[in-house]
Parts: sequence; C-alpha cells; structure tokens
Amino acid sequence: MTVDVVRRILNEYFPDPAIPLQHESPYTLLIAVLLSAQSTDAMVNRITPELFAKASTPEEMVKLTVVLIQKIIRPIGLSPKKARAIHTLSQLLIERHEGQVPETFEELEALPGVGHKTASVVMVQAFNLPAFPVDTHIYRCAHRWGLSEGKSVEAVEKDLKRLFDKSEWGRAHLQIILYARKYCPARGHEVEACPICSALALF
Repeated sequence: MTVDVVRRILNEYFPDPAIPLQHESPYTLLIAVLLSAQSTDAMVNRITPELFAKASTPEEMVKLTVVLIQKIIRPIGLSPKKARAIHTLSQLLIERHEGQVPETFEELEALPGVGHKTASVVMVQAFNLPAFPVDTHIYRCAHRWGLSEGKSVEAVEKDLKRLFDKSEWGRAHLQIILYARKYCPARGHEVEACPICSALALF
C-alpha cells in the first residue's frame, strides 16, 4: 500500500523529527508559527530571538508598541498585519485566557492571525493533541505520492488523517515537511533522486 511505503521511508530518513521553528513555550511557538505564514522558517528563526528577548509572554508583548514589533519583524512578509495581530492576540490572551495559550481549535482560531493550520501546529506540537497541519509542502507531496486527490487543504488533511494513525499525525506532519524540502521539492524535482517517488514508481 502506498502509505506503507511512504511511512517506512519517512521513518527511515527522519525517525525523530524536530519542529524547525525555535520556541520556548506554547506562546512563543504560536507567535513563530504566525510569523511563518508566507515566509520561511529560517527567516523566522533569524527574527524571533530579538523579538522574544524583548517579549516572550503576552504580558511583555503588550508593553511593546505595534510600531516596534513591526520594526523587529520587518524582513518577514506581511509585517504590518502580523505586528498588529501579535499585539492584539497577546492582549486577548490576557483578557480571555489568563495569559495562557488555549488548547482548543475554537479558541485558538478566534485569535487574530491564527488560522486552522497555525492552530493545528500549536495543538499538536505544544500540547501533543491530535492534529495534522497541512502546509504547501504536505499538500504537494500528498498529491505527488498518491495519498490524496483533494482539491483543498481541508480535503487533503481529511485524507491524511484517515491514512495515518492518530498517534502518528504530529510526527508525520514534521517528517513530510523535512523530507519535502530535502528530497521532493516543488521545483527541480527528480524522481530518481527522491527515495519515495522512485519507490512508488516501481508499483
């Protein structure tokens, strides 16, 4: 079965994947994931040390001005919008959740700048709750590997949740991202250089 081949190779190449975004708490993970939208993890990791040195909690973040936050995160795409979202969601965390990051999709997605994918990453990586975030790498590979024909992120997520055991979701999410970046890129992809694609080509 296709998913068995994919699972075997992912476990072989990335047996213990680590989330590439640097963070120290559910809050700093939430901010880092928010910043990563339409940017790269490498860029986010260059920016967040300065930001988190000034503010690593909601209480500290609301003491910064939106202008200062934007100045720090300026190299990140959509920095004006993200700076406002970071400041506002930090205030809402204090007002609604006693300064803590909530552990439900409904509460997370009610925060500005937090969509389903961001909420999913926080749920599974910060709280070890079942979620399968789907980004562009996962969407591409799910189609390329024949795991899904879904036309939307939601449809692909549903297919992957069905194919992988719930206990695997968090690890598989990271494995596919790391694998896709190294072996199965969007551009310049060569089947023979991709262990999964070359293995599936034999079927």
